[in-house]
Amino acid sequence: MLEMLASGSPAAELAALDVDPHARDLAMRISGAFDVQRRREQQLAALVDTAGELAAMNDPSVVLDAIVRRARALMGTDVAYLTLYDHANGDTYMRATAGSVSAQFQVVRLAFGAGLGGLVAEARKPYWTADYFADARFRHTHSIDGAVGDEGLVAICGTPLIVKDEFVGVLFASNRTPRPFTHDEVALLGSLATLAAVTIVQVRAVEESSRTLAALSEATERVQRYAAGIERAAAAHDRFAEIVLEGGGVDDLTESLTHLLGGWAILLDESGSPRSIAGATPPSGDALHALCARVVERTRGGHVTRLDDVWTIGIAATADPLGFLAVGDVSTMDESDERTVERAAVVTALVLLGERNRAEARQQQRTDLIAGLVSGHADLSALGPAARSLGVDLREPSCLLVARAGDGQSLRSLVLAVNAALGGRSLVGVVDGHVAALVPSSDPGSAATDLAQRLARTQSVTVGAAGPVRESESGYVANLSAAHTEALRTAEALVALGRHGDGASAADLGFAGLIVGTRPEVTAYVGSFLGPLLDYDEARGTDLVGTLEAYFLAGASPRHAATRLHVHANTVAQRLERITRLVGDGWQSPERALELQLALRLRHLVAS
Repeated sequence: MLEMLASGSPAAELAALDVDPHARDLAMRISGAFDVQRRREQQLAALVDTAGELAAMNDPSVVLDAIVRRARALMGTDVAYLTLYDHANGDTYMRATAGSVSAQFQVVRLAFGAGLGGLVAEARKPYWTADYFADARFRHTHSIDGAVGDEGLVAICGTPLIVKDEFVGVLFASNRTPRPFTHDEVALLGSLATLAAVTIVQVRAVEESSRTLAALSEATERVQRYAAGIERAAAAHDRFAEIVLEGGGVDDLTESLTHLLGGWAILLDESGSPRSIAGATPPSGDALHALCARVVERTRGGHVTRLDDVWTIGIAATADPLGFLAVGDVSTMDESDERTVERAAVVTALVLLGERNRAEARQQQRTDLIAGLVSGHADLSALGPAARSLGVDLREPSCLLVARAGDGQSLRSLVLAVNAALGGRSLVGVVDGHVAALVPSSDPGSAATDLAQRLARTQSVTVGAAGPVRESESGYVANLSAAHTEALRTAEALVALGRHGDGASAADLGFAGLIVGTRPEVTAYVGSFLGPLLDYDEARGTDLVGTLEAYFLAGASPRHAATRLHVHANTVAQRLERITRLVGDGWQSPERALELQLALRLRHLVAS
């Protein structure tokens, strides 16, 4: 019998021995104790193996799945599952299952005190039942009982997951048939629950540490980026200040901006035309034209606006718009880079405002000079050298032009446009509420026409002209004043005649020029209309001028003209054909006929 005990023979074999009953009972009790010890050793080994498996895991989901899988194997049950405590809702929710087939069961939530699991969570101690639905100790609810019934569970054992008084959740083992749970099984599940709770808390701590470390790393990167941004902003501030102090221009600013941010930079004026372009590969052609239109249309205020991969900002001094700044093809554009663009816009506004102020000061010099010249009492000893210092030589033949724009256009913008069209060798300024210009030219009509055509590309401007005048002429100051008056009258006459956007001198206006001109050139007027006929008559001894006069006096009737001239009507017809060839078609139109009749009358006046 002792040999059988030592060899671990089953209790049934010991019970069959024919020995002293008392000795046999002792042997069976000793064998049972050995069986219990072996089971505990196996369970302890399984727990140690489980601890080793869990220690090697760091993914919370994998850890929880391993816990329920081990619980099912150790307890030998149909199903094992685990619920976790939800601090926000104050209940527990299903987190991991092994052996479960019910979708309803896998998403069930258990309020504290509800069902077996809720009672375990509330009491923080294990509970078990061989038949859940028949056990009145538990507060049965429709949702919990429905989920348990859908899974088909009957016997359930639950034990809390607790670490240092911190409730983590509940670990369950259950069967689909009635079965009692021994105290050893409950203790085994409790040991596994303790191990599981520690592992869950440790994994959570590791996960939290990882999140904290990641957040710390991200914060460090943000600080580093912020510090780098501050360094870039400081470098930008120093560079922009250097440009301003050294008297740099907008090209220096756009170039510096590309050095600071990379990519390209484009400065547009207030109308959207490119003023300065810098960078390796800025847009050009149609792409540049389309970009300029988008920038003008969509840029708002003095803050950076993103247009796809382009960042833009408006440039202004108080409420006066000065232009736009666009930056593109940059790798990144963080807040510090946006501040750099905004700082560049402010500095650009200062530079543009300085340019405008200097240009307005220079323009004021020109305005004062031309106003003094046409005033009628100019001091040439002072104004002559002043004009030459501005690139204008009064000793050359010059014409006086007066430009009139349509309604709504400011004199300042018109002065800028006329200045741009005429270039630096002219004097342009505002005189008595209109724009006047002294230009080097001997032909006032051509000068006026040329200026009107140049300005017509962007606006309709009517230009009157007079001259030429020279400083060497006697009465130069008076001539300048008279030329200014004549040019102004000519511009007004063009407007009155409906010739908006044209340019002309008084001589180009025909008989109207005799009215607006300060010194009517009657002989020149007669020659401009009758010259070809007078030359023909003088060369051939004919009298085409007399025929033309008789024709008009006869009411434009060739037959009555023939009677006046005492010639045949066919002769008058032949002479009229000759007149047409000399003065051109259309001379009998009302306007041309009036000009010719006035020239005939003035010819007699000059002759007398």
